[in-house]
Amino acid sequence: MKAHYFQRYTQRENVATANTILLLSRFYQYSSGKFFRFLKENFLADSFEPELSFNLQVKKGQSSSVPDATIEQESFKIVLETKLNGEKFEVNQLIEHLKSFNNEKCKILLTLAPSRMVGKTKNEFESELKDCEKGAFPVIHVNLTFEELSQLIQKTLDERDYEMQDILDDYISYCEYDKLFSDKKNKLFVQLAGKTFDFNIENNLYYNKVSRGETPYGYLGLYKEKSARCIGKVFAKFIANGLEDIQLVDKYGKSIDDERKKECEKKIKLAMKENPDL
Repeated sequence: MKAHYFQRYTQRENVATANTILLLSRFYQYSSGKFFRFLKENFLADSFEPELSFNLQVKKGQSSSVPDATIEQESFKIVLETKLNGEKFEVNQLIEHLKSFNNEKCKILLTLAPSRMVGKTKNEFESELKDCEKGAFPVIHVNLTFEELSQLIQKTLDERDYEMQDILDDYISYCEYDKLFSDKKNKLFVQLAGKTFDFNIENNLYYNKVSRGETPYGYLGLYKEKSARCIGKVFAKFIANGLEDIQLVDKYGKSIDDERKKECEKKIKLAMKENPDL
């Protein structure tokens, strides 16, 4: 039985917030460098450098009050608001959330839901936001779906980030469980392939451990060396409990004749023999 990083079976909106905060905190603990790169590439201005900076100080004259060097980090704050429907965000509530910011150099209000915030609400809030900006540094409003957040983190990782990939996979599994992702028929999911990439392309087959969990999708992209190398439409899903126990579990709306099914089972057996750890 797979142990989960992220809780289930509680109040949905509260657990969505708690699980997202846990995901971001685990990401920071895993690699602060990649966490800050994720923030800077997707949310922050180019001039903002949240990483630690090491500075030698130049002393002028005979003053003894100037230190030899400093280690510092520019201040930033992320305020998170989650909803189970993009239409449920309220302008007045979001305006109140601005009171959570103080004098940080970077201020991000991140709003998350299974669907994007409706245009009327987003436009009204961002208009209000311009009228009530606090201090010298404005608040950056970032509206994402849970799915988009997962994809942005996925793009920051590479094939060697096994531990963080497990954490992200379980977050995706949680989102699937709680129906926080969009309909799978029109969804593209980009997955790290790494050492299996050539086999996947040659055999038109992607495989992974059942315990890893997955987001539902209708289109699959294979990601290698920091870019998606190919994209294909999913036509069937199998679960293999052993070489002699391979079950067709989802036909994605298409019929599969016995000949095609046997061809798939043959490829699955080959994949299991070539990589027994999966």
